[in-house]
Amino acid sequence: MENAAPRLLFPALKPFYDRVEPLSWLLIRVTAGLMLIPHGWPKLMMGLTATANMALVKRGIAPAEPLAVALIAIETLGGLCIALGLFTRFWAAAAAIEMCVIVYHHLPKFGWGQGGYEYPLFWGLVMLAIALRGGGPYSLDRRIGKEL
Repeated sequence: MENAAPRLLFPALKPFYDRVEPLSWLLIRVTAGLMLIPHGWPKLMMGLTATANMALVKRGIAPAEPLAVALIAIETLGGLCIALGLFTRFWAAAAAIEMCVIVYHHLPKFGWGQGGYEYPLFWGLVMLAIALRGGGPYSLDRRIGKEL
């Protein structure tokens, strides 16, 4: 009984919940992936040197240009792949690592409105969950029958 699902307050809703449950992971994965793209696109448009200077050099992170390539790839290609569920675990793990670095650079403040780590911590944990679970039933990984 310990692992049994809780009884529904309205049992008539069970067929509905059973039908839409797989869609919940799709909604989370697509949203998380698409949320990365608006952060990567401006970096892509600025180019490597400007991105390296803006995002990395001013924080003392080196080597700036190779890491700028990684940022641009994770936030654009990775965001798209997470949304589509393609190589989902790889890209979500990369995004989770990126968020860990961002969290570190916003310590010790918590509130995002005050320049703290709250927002990247949240998205880092979401990306970690995606990396652990994979693309889910409605993903290109599932469609091609392979995932990392």
